[in-house]
Amino acid sequence: MDRSFDISAGTPRTPGAPPEAPLPAEPPLGDVETPPMAGGAEGPPEQVVPAVAPEEAVAEPSGKKRKEKGKGKSNRRKQGYEWLVQVAASLAVALFVRGFLIQAFYIPSESMVPTLVKNDRVLVNKLSYKLHDVHRGDIVVFDAPPGAATAQVKDLIKRVVGLPGETIEGRNGTIFINGKPLDEPYLPPDVRSRDFPPAKVPAKEIWVLGDNRQDSRDSTFFGPITEHSIVGRAFVKIWPLNDLGLL
Repeated sequence: MDRSFDISAGTPRTPGAPPEAPLPAEPPLGDVETPPMAGGAEGPPEQVVPAVAPEEAVAEPSGKKRKEKGKGKSNRRKQGYEWLVQVAASLAVALFVRGFLIQAFYIPSESMVPTLVKNDRVLVNKLSYKLHDVHRGDIVVFDAPPGAATAQVKDLIKRVVGLPGETIEGRNGTIFINGKPLDEPYLPPDVRSRDFPPAKVPAKEIWVLGDNRQDSRDSTFFGPITEHSIVGRAFVKIWPLNDLGLL
């Protein structure tokens, strides 16, 4: 028995059955009715919030990244400038101190034994004699006189023994000042000075001797030195550390 099909509906029709009611036409998309809300009131259609990818939710605006990157570079540049200023200031202070206040010297010989030995380090106050006169017994650093300087040694260190206007003499191992024996408590008892004839110390000059009296090139060789040749007064020994102390 032949069967006929309604191709548009896709459902076979039984012979003799009444024709199916036509399907209602679909309303156009623009005329979709809003379903009634509870109580018969109509409301707007349900809003759907688009999902945001996790990486998009935490991502920062590119402008902010550039701003923070620029800020980091600015901070590093500022720190670099501050470091340079600190280094420059430290060098300036060190140069000022070395040039006008305090300078370190090392002892190159045995001429000041036993007070100072070779390779000891001392600090020299360059301001001392701008504030007061030279005192007997001071240990001073001064420019080496002509004939006493070498390529390695430009400065000498000795002890002040004779002052301006005094007559100094070495006799029988003892120093005499204006005819009177000089008490030198800074020397060991067995130290004996060289003998030399009486000599008057000129104004603004001083007579210097090494504490190692028998092995020191001092005023007994090159005569008195001028006060303006004095670099400063050695006031403390800083090396070796186990012998640190005032002079």
